This record gives sequence, structure tokens and C-alpha cells, in this order.
Amino acid sequence: MANVDKKTLEEQIKIQGEIVRKLKAEKADKDKVTEEVNKLLELKKQHGDNGPKKFVLKTPKGTRDFTPEQMAIREGVFDKIISCFKRHGAETIDTPVFELKETLTGKYGEDSKLIYDLADQGGELLSLRYDLTVPFARYLAMNKVSNIKRYHIAKVYRRDNPAMNRGRFREFYQCDFDIAGQYDPMLPDAECIKIVVEILSSLDIGDFVIKVNHRKLLDGMFAVCGVPDDKFRAICSTVDKLDKTFWDDVRDEMINEKGLDSEAADMIGEYVQFKGGLDLVNELLKDKNLTTKKNAVEALEEIKLLLTYCEAYNVSDKVCFDMSLARGLDYYTGVIYEAVLTAHSHQASASGEENVGVGSVAGGGRYDGLVGMFDSKGKKVPCVGVSIGIERLFSIMEAKALAAAKKVRTTETEVYVIAAQKGMVEERLKLCNALWDADVKTEQSYKKNTKMLSEFQYCEQNGIPLAAIIGQSEIETGVVKLKIIGSREERDVPRSDIVQEIRNMLASLKIGKESTSGN
Repeated sequence: MANVDKKTLEEQIKIQGEIVRKLKAEKADKDKVTEEVNKLLELKKQHGDNGPKKFVLKTPKGTRDFTPEQMAIREGVFDKIISCFKRHGAETIDTPVFELKETLTGKYGEDSKLIYDLADQGGELLSLRYDLTVPFARYLAMNKVSNIKRYHIAKVYRRDNPAMNRGRFREFYQCDFDIAGQYDPMLPDAECIKIVVEILSSLDIGDFVIKVNHRKLLDGMFAVCGVPDDKFRAICSTVDKLDKTFWDDVRDEMINEKGLDSEAADMIGEYVQFKGGLDLVNELLKDKNLTTKKNAVEALEEIKLLLTYCEAYNVSDKVCFDMSLARGLDYYTGVIYEAVLTAHSHQASASGEENVGVGSVAGGGRYDGLVGMFDSKGKKVPCVGVSIGIERLFSIMEAKALAAAKKVRTTETEVYVIAAQKGMVEERLKLCNALWDADVKTEQSYKKNTKMLSEFQYCEQNGIPLAAIIGQSEIETGVVKLKIIGSREERDVPRSDIVQEIRNMLASLKIGKESTSGN
């Protein structure tokens, strides 16, 4: 009888599911759809009571789990990035993973459609944060903060079409560094570029270039090319796609989707080919069309100052003034920049010679008006910042580790405590306790009696450098036998000196390893 009931329920669920799908396709009355959905859920609930529930074992689309090996790589990257941020004097903050919907609305241009909205919660309309910049601006306005240098590393969410093989997810980390405050032109901006160079160089992921441009220069260029004022932001969002697609596609979108005149689009196509350094800036300062626009001239002078500061920081070989760089977010007001790996970059031109790659690994710019949007009196706090494309970096680092076929250490254990005979578990516990109290990273087996050969193999497999061996003879003589796993060298160390000797041996092993890798 139970089997018949189950089959009947399954048939009813199938029929009810078709009813719901039909109503949704017909865009039926919301209340009617809800009523039929509730019927379907009730049938499924009854069906679930007849046997064990079958789970679909997968992560949601655009998300993933991380193995211990992957987490070890990620933590190593985070450590280097945080170290750089702290070296430049930054402090950190945190903000909620969701914000009031009105806080996020209207800040991201066309990308606003990618914001995740949440169900009504007690009268508040909420959305998951899209980035860390808008919450930062809200934080500054809410707390009346006018000067801060901060970093923030946290997850953000985008209702995007994921391309996980290229580091594009719906849930991912952002690593942001921002300087807020009224300062002299281009000094904070140049330091942001310096930070990107330091981080990408420390990760050893290959050659890269940091493209720079200026939002006011783009506006001046659009005006010169005949773009109507009300289309500036829309055309900017289209130009921003040049690092992902070809010029012909961008031109087609400008004309056929954004309604731009073909002559204006072709003039933009000529300007976006320009890239170079100070020489290009000086050439553009002689451009009879651009120099009629005050904002374009101001922008060129600021880029000139920025490139001069980059020379002083000794990073000018990594920086390129690129007129094709747009960055489509609405809140940018000044200098913008984007770092791309030269081995993977996308070179867009009007000539049709393109090379599509994986996209940027860092980006940012100046956003002087964003904080003022949240302040009741419209008080502005000038800001400039950079976001490291951490997921793309992780994808590259993971691929490198896989190609090298090198085992990744997933723990930081320094010493493994081993008993030389049976019945010595309490002595092991005492030694482990002493080492933990001295902040030595220590492990032991959870079996009372163990085989030493198996313990040594465990150390080798997990990259643990030292073993501390204790037996009856060691207890009687007041020593501990320390063994270097790699060389199998052993020495007896007085119990009172064990912590200091472990530290000396670890330091010696680290120096030796660095010396070998240097050769």
C-alpha cells in the first residue's frame, strides 16, 4: 500500500509542478501562483515523510568549496596582501554582508541589475553587498569620518553569469585598500598604484601592466566626439567592455543599442587606440579638440603628475596611460586604473587585431562624490582606492601549484611528539603541553600506542620538519631526542633547553631552505 501511495504522490507532484510552471509562464496573478506553489510544497512534504530525504549534493551555481590545499594557497596570498596593506599604514574595518537596498541602488550603473535582493525582513528592504566601496562610503558618512586609510577583506555577492574557470563567481572575496581625506593631488593615487605593484610582484605571477586613465578625460573625449551629455555614462559602460570583447562589438553596441551616431563612435575608436606615457600626455595637451574642454585639460595635468610620482616610486615601467580604459561604475570621478597580466591581457584596437584573455587582476580609482551621497548635508570626503582581484589571482596560483606538482603544506606543525615505547601516552601529553605553552606548533597521534616508522612517515607526508622522541631512557636522563625529518639527523637535548633548541633548529632549517632556493 505504501508503494502505491508513494507513486500516487509522485504523480500528483508532477501534475502540480506542471500547473505551477504554466501559471508562471502565463504571468498569472501572484496570489494564484503562491496558492499553487504552496500546494506543491505540501505534496513534496508528504512525499518526504515516506522515506529518507535525498539531497542534491552540490554547491550553488557560482560558488565552490575549498580543499585544505586550496585554503593553504589562499591564506598565503592573503598574508602577503595584508602585510603590504599594513606596511603602508592601513587599519581595517568590517561592515555587514547586507545593506539597505537604497544604500546600493544607483551606484553601479548598468551593473546594478547584478545586485542580490533579499526578502522583506521586518519592513526593511535589504540587498547583499555588491562590493566593499559603497559600504565604506556609507560607513564614513554615518560615522562622520573624514580621514582614514583602511583595508577591508570580505565576501561580496553578484547575481552574475559565472565563469568559474576564469575566476568569475557569484560569491567571492574582495581585498580593498582606500585612502579617504583631503590631500594634495595624486599623492594618495600614486601610492595605490605602488601598492598594486608591490602585491603583484610579491606573488610572482608573471609580467603585468597597470593601465591608467581619468574619468574627466573620458568625459571630455566623449564631448569632443559628439556624445550627448545624457549618454556619457552609458557609453562609458560600453567602452569599459573593451578588455573583454572586440572593438567591432563595442562599436556595434554604441550605435545599435545606445543610439550613438556612427561618426561619434568612430572618433571614439580613434582616441581609444592611444596608449603610452608622459610623451602621450604632452601630445594630447596639444590636441586642438581636447584642449577646448576644461575637464580634459585638468585630467591630463593630473595624469602627468601621477606618472611623475610613479617615476619617483620606481614603478613607471609597470604603468601605461591607456585611453581605452573606462571602468563602468558610476561613482568614479577622477583617476582610474586597472592591472592586467600581460600574458593574459586583452588588447583591443580599431584595426581588428585583438587578443582576448582572462581580464584584470586589480582595479580602482578616485571617487570623490560617493560619501556625499549619504551625508544629509552633502558633505564630500575625497576618496581613492584599489581592489585586488583576489579570485583571479587564486585561480592562477592554484594552476601554478598544480603544474609544479609540488605538495602544498596544509598545516604549520613544527614538531611531532613520538613515544619510543608503549604505555607512555601521559609523557607524550606532558611534552605536548609544555611545547604548546611555549607557543610551539605541535602535534601527536591520538592512539595510545604507535609505531615509530608510521609516525616518521606521517611527518614526511605532511612536511613536519622536526620529531620530538621520548622514551624511558630519555626520561631517566632528562633529555628529549630531536630528529630532523629531512636529513634524519638526531641529537639529545636537555629537557630544560628543548624549546630554545627547537627554535634554533627551525631557524637553521629556514635559512638553509632559503639558501638552497636562492641557488
